[in-house]
Amino acid sequence: MQLNPSRERRNCTLKRYSGVDRSLTSKYILKPFYTHVVIKCFPMSMAPNLITLTGFMFVVANFLTLLWYNPTLDQDCPSWVYYSWAVGLFLYQTFDAVDGAQARRTKQSGPLGELFDHGVDALNTCLEVLIFAGSQNMGQSWYTVATLFASLQTFYVQTWDEYHTKTLTLGIVNGPVEGILVLVGVYALTGYKGGASFWQQPMLPTLGVSSAIAPLPEKIYNFSFTEWYMVQGTIVLVWNTFESAQNVIRARRARGDRSRGALLGLGPFFAIWSLVVTYLYLQPTIRTNHLVPFAIFAGVVNAYSVGQMITAHLVLLKFPYFNVLGLPLLFGVVDSLGPILQANFGFGWPSALGDGVYQVAFMFCMLGAAIGVYGSFVVDVIVTLCDYLDIWCLTIKHPYIEGETNKKAA
Repeated sequence: MQLNPSRERRNCTLKRYSGVDRSLTSKYILKPFYTHVVIKCFPMSMAPNLITLTGFMFVVANFLTLLWYNPTLDQDCPSWVYYSWAVGLFLYQTFDAVDGAQARRTKQSGPLGELFDHGVDALNTCLEVLIFAGSQNMGQSWYTVATLFASLQTFYVQTWDEYHTKTLTLGIVNGPVEGILVLVGVYALTGYKGGASFWQQPMLPTLGVSSAIAPLPEKIYNFSFTEWYMVQGTIVLVWNTFESAQNVIRARRARGDRSRGALLGLGPFFAIWSLVVTYLYLQPTIRTNHLVPFAIFAGVVNAYSVGQMITAHLVLLKFPYFNVLGLPLLFGVVDSLGPILQANFGFGWPSALGDGVYQVAFMFCMLGAAIGVYGSFVVDVIVTLCDYLDIWCLTIKHPYIEGETNKKAA
């Protein structure tokens, strides 16, 4: 999606951010803490987007320690690593929440802040999934893939909901507030218990719940903490998706629009992920040996889709159904499918990449292409909006001076 500054000035109106946070934790605990304590730590000269980016650096630091101590996602780390993950994630949440207050305090609120905030959150979602998988010793398994799918779908659906309802709605219990605090607690508890292998124990027996109290089949009774997390996550994912769909349907019907077309907006995500799952199934070496870079690729693809939606929402463009980053993934699936069809059905085509080093190289090429496409998109949108609004992204170009404002008003 390319933006032309002159065209946007003539034909588009930038939409202001609208959000509703119903979280009781946020209302009675976090917001007073942010308002009366945290915000005072930041000078008036610090740009809100710089606060957002600084907070994201804590997650990047967490991810780097993950790569150093647990690159395969199935090894125990020193206890301090898990504690640092808890602190880093809490600081990310704090900085991510305070940037809005800083924008209002410095009179720098605007659409670029919403776009920048959502873009950082989209990248954090992918990295946090890998960190969480490392905190559970999930390894390079389908459990990690499923967790990545659920997290990215939640973020995509939430953004899709915001595009159609024009408002970001967070429920009484939501991911950006309670969900992150739960992860902070999980990381801290993992460090206290001495390693991620703790979560691979059967949950009910470990908690002292006998089979007489919980009359379940033996296999389910012996589910590990991680497996019970997957069950809980599935329920929450289905519920959140259903709730967002209901929000979109109600909002469009209230405006007299059809809801059928809006629901098609979920199609691009599931189309991409059908290719992701198929590719990982056809190329098990990618899943078992190179899942971390592939997960980053999938996260960047989702971030690009989300970025397109947010940009379309801000400048009132049509919903973006096409994601060019799905094309190399489609090629990988088609290339991998040919030899299987030849072997089982007598027709097909030879693989151009095989299943060895060239396949791995292709996967890294996909990652590089995704970073390049998404990076150029981000730069293009930021430069265009900064030019249109006459602002800078990471510094304050026009500081707010109350006296001058009053003179202009007079």
